[in-house]
Amino acid sequence: MRIKRENLRLYGVTDRSWLNGETLYQQVEKALKGGVTMIQLREKNLDRERFLEEAKEIGALCRQYGALFLINDQVEIAKLADADGVHVGQGDMSPQRAREILGEDKIIGVTARTLSQALKAQEEGADYLGVGAVFHTSTKKDTSPVSFNQLKEICDAVSIPVVAIGGIGTDNVMQLAGSGIAGVAVVSSIFAQSDIEAAAGELRGLADRIVDSEKGRE
Repeated sequence: MRIKRENLRLYGVTDRSWLNGETLYQQVEKALKGGVTMIQLREKNLDRERFLEEAKEIGALCRQYGALFLINDQVEIAKLADADGVHVGQGDMSPQRAREILGEDKIIGVTARTLSQALKAQEEGADYLGVGAVFHTSTKKDTSPVSFNQLKEICDAVSIPVVAIGGIGTDNVMQLAGSGIAGVAVVSSIFAQSDIEAAAGELRGLADRIVDSEKGRE
């Protein structure tokens, strides 16, 4: 398997909304120091040249801290930057096509909201699933949350790791215990915080508690 469950414990997804005078590089480093195990670089507005430059810089930073580095959606950028892989949504490139471009040694993550989407993604070669949103979130205003039972059903049905995403913070993350997840993916609960390293450290501790309690599933 190209990814291990422990790589997904605390999955940080970047967002430029809260830079507050810092660079994204600086914020990602704080998150890594706090215990983030994987970073997904998500950029919607950067031009290709700057995106590629940033991807190479943050990819090198992740390697320095022993964390995996993925690109959101942009498979060609992931290839050029030699990222560890890519994460694609339901409306993006298929896992098979992403695999053709990136090669067999790279990680392909896929978003899933339903059991059928999860099973299809696994069949098409996904290495892990991002399932959500599991709680209400400002980034997904038009969708209802995936319930705990739906999340658990997906975890039980697939053989690849599942990470929960969407609206997760220190106040609700323990509600996901017992679902079978390999970890949690977080945006604002890390990158919108005044002390990113401390926020990541607290979330990492809680994620460890959830995952370590489910060792029998691995």
